Amino acid sequence: MRRIYLDYAASAPVLPEVLDEMLPFFIDVHGNPSGVHAAGRDARKAVEQARRQFSAAIGAEPREILFTSGGSESDNLAIRGVASSMKEKGKHLITSRMEHPAVLNTCRSLEKEGYSVTYLTPDRDGIISPEQVRDAIGPDTVLVSIMTANNEIGTVEPVAEIGTICRGKGVLFHTDAVQAAGALPLDVQAMNVDLLSLSAHKFHGPKGTGVLYVRRGTRLDPQITGGSQERGLRAGTENVPGIVGAGKAIEIATANREENNTRIRELRDLLIRRVLEHVPGAQLNGHPEKRLPNNCNFSFADIESEALLLRLDLSGIAASGGSACTSGSMEPSHVLQAIGIEEDMSRGSIRLTLGRETTREEIEKTAQILPAIVKDLREMRG
Repeated sequence: MRRIYLDYAASAPVLPEVLDEMLPFFIDVHGNPSGVHAAGRDARKAVEQARRQFSAAIGAEPREILFTSGGSESDNLAIRGVASSMKEKGKHLITSRMEHPAVLNTCRSLEKEGYSVTYLTPDRDGIISPEQVRDAIGPDTVLVSIMTANNEIGTVEPVAEIGTICRGKGVLFHTDAVQAAGALPLDVQAMNVDLLSLSAHKFHGPKGTGVLYVRRGTRLDPQITGGSQERGLRAGTENVPGIVGAGKAIEIATANREENNTRIRELRDLLIRRVLEHVPGAQLNGHPEKRLPNNCNFSFADIESEALLLRLDLSGIAASGGSACTSGSMEPSHVLQAIGIEEDMSRGSIRLTLGRETTREEIEKTAQILPAIVKDLREMRG
């Protein structure tokens, strides 16, 4: 049975050309990039080349790119680093109720340390308005963290407008752009952001490699201390093969973005139409237009998502119930709760996310299999 992979939001496969770029750095170019000898200098050159690739992709300067172990570490470094460095000015942060757990749990942890956090509630489509952010900013606010696009429902946020407000108020602005990379144009100048998080495995790079953009002049305390790597902001020997692969992946993703998006968006819209037409009681979650080109998030009445996902898997279709970081949880999605989806519907939600390898044949097959499974599960439930 040929399997259909529709969980690209969780992780995308490494591209062959990305792997080819990485392979020499496992064996041939094995030096430590902090070394002063030729082997170390070769490794350092590769790291700096990747830094230039990321800076070109997001409109930054190479020195504003820090390499981390992934999106979660980047989020932690941005939020904790700013909170620690700015605590003399204030200890108030602003975020939303639908952020990734790497942001939400970091903010909750800071609350235990004496910080105050305002959690903004999105509208039914998952939008956080700039006005909400403006009204929440106070004299002791040091950071706003709002994601570029939601990882579960795909809604794209008005980041540039929020960033303009933060800049006018003298408040730092961080955005988790992990889901947006490769799907949306990212320009840190146009977005008015001071910090931006990325994770390579979301855009066909290797797992375990992330990026944090830090605007020049932004105060940040390191959260991993030790050596002076990454300008003293993230100690530890750099993951050279991972960084090389990430650089190649963002270069490819940026160059092919519009072509890929056009094709993927057509397949996404086809799947949405078929599901809504053929599954009674189905609803699409997230903004109908302002959404990632590859994201479909559905809720089905009188269905448990765990049973649906299991049946899809047995039929050769890989999907998810939401964020990969909350898989296994029996609680309804915090994102769907935040946008006001009723508990019965949120417990019957699944996320189908497409990628560059997704074919029309796979979407047609999914659109046939999914309604039949939903019908069968409802009949079994009585």
